Amino acid sequence: MDDALQALTELSNLSCHPLNGGKFNGLNDVNGEEEEEYDTEAWETITKCFREVQSVLDQNRALIQQVNENHQSKLRDNLVKNVALIRDINSNISKVSRLYSDLSIDFCNIVNQRRELALFESKNRDDNVDSAES
Repeated sequence: MDDALQALTELSNLSCHPLNGGKFNGLNDVNGEEEEEYDTEAWETITKCFREVQSVLDQNRALIQQVNENHQSKLRDNLVKNVALIRDINSNISKVSRLYSDLSIDFCNIVNQRRELALFESKNRDDNVDSAES
């Protein structure tokens, strides 16, 4: 298992993470039941991104190995090939940067959705309590 997925697994095994002042492993709904669909969405988003990042990094590892082999051979044709390989490496670094940027945006959207839902549920509970007391 790669390091990123192993770290995610360890994080998901922890019982409690502070996020929006609550537990990361679920929101309580009006009936006190766990709502885990949001956590599932968040973990799927994070896991998908880390898998894509890991794939690109694995490609870069292979490209760097090829560049090193070409460089050590000191053959003109191999050194010329390195120019294209290094461009591919740089392109992959840009991909990783975009993936992390997208992950950040997606994660912020999920957090905001959870906040809005928590506020909505809290307001509904308060309205239900107020109408029951009247």
